[in-house]
Amino acid sequence: MKRILGLDYGSKTVGVAISDPLGITAQGLETITRKEENKLRRTCARIEALIAEYDVETIVLGLPKHMNNDVGERGERVLVFKEMLERRTALEVVLWDERLSTVSANRTLMEMHVRREDRKQYVDKIAAVFILQGYLQSKGNK
Repeated sequence: MKRILGLDYGSKTVGVAISDPLGITAQGLETITRKEENKLRRTCARIEALIAEYDVETIVLGLPKHMNNDVGERGERVLVFKEMLERRTALEVVLWDERLSTVSANRTLMEMHVRREDRKQYVDKIAAVFILQGYLQSKGNK
């Protein structure tokens, strides 16, 4: 069965999550890092490898919005990344409102008693899980 890939796109990292084959749950996979924000060749190559490995049919990309629903500068960068992903993968890329996903991820890590200095390596992957899980739940409720 085809799977869905969840992405939390940041200036130097991309958190990655994958759905189970039935599209019910999201699991964190990894955090892709890069040295510079505009250096995306390796990031895209890694995403393409994950798409092939997990037989992905759809990508869910977190769209950061302000609390008043405006799309700011970070959101504009995500829109450009979305277009790039669609061109490179020929897959549907669904935008998902990611407001407070990083806050929720940090809160979860604190509740799990992960030390503050260790949280940074997990927070983007956990945020990707929250983004993908929200999307999966919305699909299940329709």
